[in-house]
Amino acid sequence: MFYWLLKFVLVGPLMHLINRPKVEGVENIPPKGAAILAGNHLSFTDWLFTPLMSPRRITYLAKAEYFTTPGLKGRLQKFFFSGTGQYPIDRSGADAAESALNTARKLLGEGRLVGLYPEGTRSPDGRLYKGKTGVARLALETGVPVIPVALIGTDEVCPPGPFRWRPRKVTVKFGEPIDFSRYEGMGGNRFVERAVTDEIMYELMRMGDQEYVDVYAASLKKGVPSGSRADADRVPETLAS
Repeated sequence: MFYWLLKFVLVGPLMHLINRPKVEGVENIPPKGAAILAGNHLSFTDWLFTPLMSPRRITYLAKAEYFTTPGLKGRLQKFFFSGTGQYPIDRSGADAAESALNTARKLLGEGRLVGLYPEGTRSPDGRLYKGKTGVARLALETGVPVIPVALIGTDEVCPPGPFRWRPRKVTVKFGEPIDFSRYEGMGGNRFVERAVTDEIMYELMRMGDQEYVDVYAASLKKGVPSGSRADADRVPETLAS
């Protein structure tokens, strides 16, 4: 209930007024059934604009910190994320990636639309970065289609740094569902998972007209060499970090 109240009454109309978002390819969202929505990640606002322009509810996995912050701010934050149907995931520990994927499998098994960001973190400079293979593993194991989602302009609405909201135009593009059934039974093969991930990233690059960088954005931010053990996290981010 709170989800639709935010979308149609409390927040959505204001976003429409300030940013005049446009949508393309909304017919590519299936009227029912599970699917993965794999998007580029330019801004904290990505997870607000995508559901705003979708006729169906989209569920994201949220960092557990959004639900455990102490004080009044923490309680309000928990109420907001819980009310919008987001699911907390603990990203600490050795089993964090598998735990997140298990949660996503459960949600897809319930026929939901699950939103993921294969880049793993927000782009630091507006370019599209190498995707992590968790999204491919999930698609191959569940057999659900992947719908690429390209957002344009959200980095101008809310640039990196202190939170601020600017009146910039936004476009949300939903691409045609990608069917990876040709790889049935090949989940767990890292070469296949990389090929699937790269196909998704290519489609995002084409739809969003972004420059592609073949390194992980998290590596660039942390100064970790791409491909090192410290950069081996397979699970894609689902809410901005």
